[in-house]
Amino acid sequence: MSERVLITGGAGFIGSHLADELLAAGYRVRVLDNLDPQVHGPNAERPAYLADEVELQRGDVRDAEAVRRALAGCDGVFHFAAAVGVGQSMYEIAHYTGVNNLGTAVLLEALAKAPVGRLIVASSMSVYGEGRYLGPTDEVHDAVRRRREDLQAGRFEPAGEAGAVLRPVPTPETKRPDLGSVYALSKYDQERLGLMIGEAYDIPTSAMRFFNVYGTRQALSNPYTGVLAIFASRLLNDNAPLVFEDGRQRRDFVSVRDVARACRAAYERPDTAGEVFNIGSGQSYGIDQIAAAVATAVGKPQIEAEVTGRYRVGDIRHCFADIGKARRLLDYHPQVTLEQGLAELADWLATQQAEDRVETAREELATRGLTL
Repeated sequence: MSERVLITGGAGFIGSHLADELLAAGYRVRVLDNLDPQVHGPNAERPAYLADEVELQRGDVRDAEAVRRALAGCDGVFHFAAAVGVGQSMYEIAHYTGVNNLGTAVLLEALAKAPVGRLIVASSMSVYGEGRYLGPTDEVHDAVRRRREDLQAGRFEPAGEAGAVLRPVPTPETKRPDLGSVYALSKYDQERLGLMIGEAYDIPTSAMRFFNVYGTRQALSNPYTGVLAIFASRLLNDNAPLVFEDGRQRRDFVSVRDVARACRAAYERPDTAGEVFNIGSGQSYGIDQIAAAVATAVGKPQIEAEVTGRYRVGDIRHCFADIGKARRLLDYHPQVTLEQGLAELADWLATQQAEDRVETAREELATRGLTL
């Protein structure tokens, strides 16, 4: 009989793609998800995209009894349940801490009583804060922070001592975390708790630091989801994508299908227990480039991005992945190019409607003093 695995948060964007990947590989899949209205809409029901073979249990990861029921008979767990979004985390502090930190603790307490054979924890590139930089003589700078007065003056690029120019380079897992938002803190807590309890109770555990994941099934009406989905939501409503700072900040965009493959690979390699992996594309793109690429993909190249020149508290300038470790230990090789991924996204977007709530989110941040 095939293994049964549990995906917490598995009715969402990444979790549902992982479910497809696991089903295709012969696993039986159970999902625990509270169908959060911010993600699934106000009258949330089982998403149409969730495979019929998936057993969905509706429940909250903070509910110990719901977690116990979901774990019954499972051989392994993918812990993906989380409140997502840097900006919102800075004012919904109790909510993010409750879902992400407490929810993880409730799950791990249940696993301490009834251990499984494998645990994969979803983490985030946000734990790094700024990515790695090199100075004028190629010296490593891993503790870069931008000054408020520079940001207010529109000087967005980090600088070294005496204004030395710093060059962003791929960020490896060895870079020390720098937790600049409630969301980042909670994701680091999730991964460390998972690794700690996994070691204590002999549950082989690995953590996956996702970079900017994109693809079909993203919550287009959630203004705190991934930036590609936010841009798409604006464009579908004939509004210009909003780009903070000057648009030249760089990120790593990775297809959700590659992420799903990476997570299955990690699950099937228990010898990587205790490890943390960057899961990205290994490429970097400017946010202004991405806004233009999404506009072209959805057939609205005439709509140019609105570059705001504003800074959001908790945002970083540059961070993109060094995926060498995942290549070596997981045989992870991203297969979906950005062009292919955007074409897939555009085909899906043609069947979708999106409520553009970006202005509301921007006003929320501004009234709380979280934009400069």
